[in-house]
This record gives sequence, structure tokens and C-alpha cells, in this order.
Amino acid sequence: VQLQASGGGLMQAGGSLSLSCAASGRTLRRYGMGWFRQAPGKEREFVAAISVSDSTYYADSVKGRFTISIDNAKNTVYLQMNSLKPEDTAVYYCAATTLLMTTSSELYDYWGQGTLVTVSS
Repeated sequence: VQLQASGGGLMQAGGSLSLSCAASGRTLRRYGMGWFRQAPGKEREFVAAISVSDSTYYADSVKGRFTISIDNAKNTVYLQMNSLKPEDTAVYYCAATTLLMTTSSELYDYWGQGTLVTVSS
């Protein structure tokens, strides 16, 4: 499966952005999907995941502010980000795993190219 992430940009703190990850090649319903992010000088970290049965899981740092969802008709997974903070600034990546769901980046098989989110204070 090929993944194409989009939707990043510059936003003021407190604002909202919606990221999209469009898939081609195979239906996303075969995979657990996840969003990760990597800030400058830091390691890639888990943000959110959604399973093949639509169960979701979030990092504590984004819980209550971010929502992961999937549109089967569009074969696209989304990350709605509200109440953005400067510390959310990072390159965001979507990824697919053949597992039901996991927070470990090493267990994801396919990755999108990343989209930059910058949050100003």
C-alpha cells in the first residue's frame, strides 16, 4: 500500500488542523493505521492509532485534543488536531501495519512521506 500524507501547515497556538493520509494500492481496512511525529532533534514518537475494528489509542500528550478516524469510501485516514500547542510542531507521518494496532513504529510496514506542522506561540 502507498500512503500520501497532506494537510500540514502553519497555525497559531489554540488553532486546529486536519491531516489526511490517502492510500492507494490496497484498502486501508486490511491494516492498523497510525500517526507518528518527529520534532527537530527528537526521536519519532507515537501520536495515535486506529485498528481494523475502529478502536483508537492516543499518546497522553494529545489525548482529548487529537482524533484519528478513517473514511473507508475514500480509503483515507485523518488526524484532526485541535487546541494545538507549540510543542505539537513536528513532521507528521502516517503508517500502516499488518497488526491490529500497535504504538511501536518498528512494527509498521508502510510509511507516508510526512507533512510538516508548525504551531506558533
